[in-house]
Amino acid sequence: MAAWDLSIIVDDLGPDSPPITISVTSDLHIGGVIFKVVEKTQAKRDWSDYGLWWEQKQRWLLQTAWTLDKCGVHADAKLIFSPQHKPLRLGLPNGTTLRMHASFSAPVFRTVLNICKVLNIRHPEELSLLRPVEEKKKKKDQKSEEEIYDITDVPLTSASVPCLYNGMPAHFSDSPKTEAVYKMLSASQPSPAPETLAKLYRPASIVDKTHIHTRWLDSSRSLMQQGVQENDKLWLRFKYYTLYDLEPKYDIVRLTQLYEQARWAILLEDIDCTEEEMMLFGALQYHIGKVSQSDAQALTSGLEDLDSALQSLEVKMGAESSANDMLENMTAPELNDYLKIFRPKRLTLKGYKQYWCKFKDTSISYFKSQEESCGEPIQQMNLKGSEVAPDVNVAGQKFCIKLLVPAPEGMNEVYLRCDNERQYAQWMAACKLASKGLTMADSSFDNEVRSIQTFLSMQRSNPGAQVAQSDDSINTLSLVSPRYHKKYKAKQLTPRILEAYQNVAQLSLTAAILKFLQIWQALPDFGISYFMVRFKGSRKDEVLGIANNRLIRIDLGVGDVVKTWRYNTMRQWNVNWDIRQVAIEFDGHINIAFACVNADCKTVHEYIGGYIFMSTRGRDQSDTLNEELFHKLTGGHEAL
Repeated sequence: MAAWDLSIIVDDLGPDSPPITISVTSDLHIGGVIFKVVEKTQAKRDWSDYGLWWEQKQRWLLQTAWTLDKCGVHADAKLIFSPQHKPLRLGLPNGTTLRMHASFSAPVFRTVLNICKVLNIRHPEELSLLRPVEEKKKKKDQKSEEEIYDITDVPLTSASVPCLYNGMPAHFSDSPKTEAVYKMLSASQPSPAPETLAKLYRPASIVDKTHIHTRWLDSSRSLMQQGVQENDKLWLRFKYYTLYDLEPKYDIVRLTQLYEQARWAILLEDIDCTEEEMMLFGALQYHIGKVSQSDAQALTSGLEDLDSALQSLEVKMGAESSANDMLENMTAPELNDYLKIFRPKRLTLKGYKQYWCKFKDTSISYFKSQEESCGEPIQQMNLKGSEVAPDVNVAGQKFCIKLLVPAPEGMNEVYLRCDNERQYAQWMAACKLASKGLTMADSSFDNEVRSIQTFLSMQRSNPGAQVAQSDDSINTLSLVSPRYHKKYKAKQLTPRILEAYQNVAQLSLTAAILKFLQIWQALPDFGISYFMVRFKGSRKDEVLGIANNRLIRIDLGVGDVVKTWRYNTMRQWNVNWDIRQVAIEFDGHINIAFACVNADCKTVHEYIGGYIFMSTRGRDQSDTLNEELFHKLTGGHEAL
């Protein structure tokens, strides 16, 4: 077979060094090419991490047994002999930037797995990498560079479970410098200055929120394939909000970074909350910051409360019921009471009207009075697949439940008004479970009721408690989002936050973080990622919200939910890669199709497939992730 010359650039020989030319034949395998290159350089070093990158095709040649002919490499190919692991600047949710080695040749999913292994973050499948928002710096700010913590010396561990030494992975305990970095990863950061907060990018509308999610990297392609260069900056963030198996004993870094991501989402108004909720979030931030400063090891001090703390944050998959419990629950419980109902319609001035309501299984039936409840109801609403949101003002004794109930023509809006906290907690818990297709016989019902009651009690004012702190000890404007800076002065916010603080002051650091996350998870917009799409047959752009259990169609003009589809009713979905259109079929012969306006349809496809992958995780399975299944569900035609 005829020999021909192949030119290869060796990365580490410097940008000005000429390429190395070797004589090859088409049947020479990639491993043989690498051997010839190393031989020609005459440099004695460890070349084991090096691989061949094909510049024109934007892909790695990692199958060393494949021949040049099989790979399609000819004399005009521009090949670079480069390390597969390179330094990367990694921005974490708490604002810290690390410089560490990451794989530039493996799919991003595998790269994130290895990064999380180094940082001691379990369940790395919930996280991914995205490109940061471009910050426009003023001339006077250009000199001030961000502080970067270099951990490139920390080895990429191969152990599936890191060996702990003094409460931290052994690879961080080698030097005081790396120990300090690990402590910073596992402790919440001080609250930002109000001026810093005001300068940061905040989405002004739902359209702005759609731009955030266009920046996620493709999990089935490598960093190099997506144009990421050595020392570039990427953000590591929680992408899938199915927070599985949170254990404070093992998840110190994971919990801290999750809390920081939640905190910044609230401060930068990525997620909406009521004024009362914002005061409670502010109080919890103040308490967490205070306890963190007073005791560097405080996060482990709350581990005695593990059982109670984990009960308060319902992240477990639901307890298994014994045979006796199942026998006791053979007759599903009911709720019967007078409630006020309001169904808003256009050009209506009518308010709430009282009815006798019966909640059975997943449906609410209502009657004119209790006496007529034996007959036919005025209407029966099945809440399966509905949207449930609180509309509560504890100080004003307003306890309302906003329902968006699925109907053939879209979603019907209904408000239920309860008389008191106890009634609200029971009906709200029943509505939440019913929306997921569960009844009050489910084991999580009592926990849900208690959780709602605890949340309401935290928002209740505590007139008997004395506010011990002075105004000087708390920087109130650092604890709330900028919209409240405009609405109130600091001296108006301080007593409200300190009043809410009295309800959380006794919590340990772990319990306070878990409580913060629990309230964040209870917000109506929690975990929804927005994309601008155009549905087939429609002439206008709309917003598609992707949550952990449903897809939401949102009217771009008014921001109202038009329709909701649950994943558990999904029969199949596919992508027409030629016209970049996602098509989904649901039960009842419901078909939808849409094209993405400002994101690649691969990103949306990966989100849906990713959430379905998350639902396959179970306690009976080992800790080994089924990467092949993830790529089958998310990779599309490029699946590995």
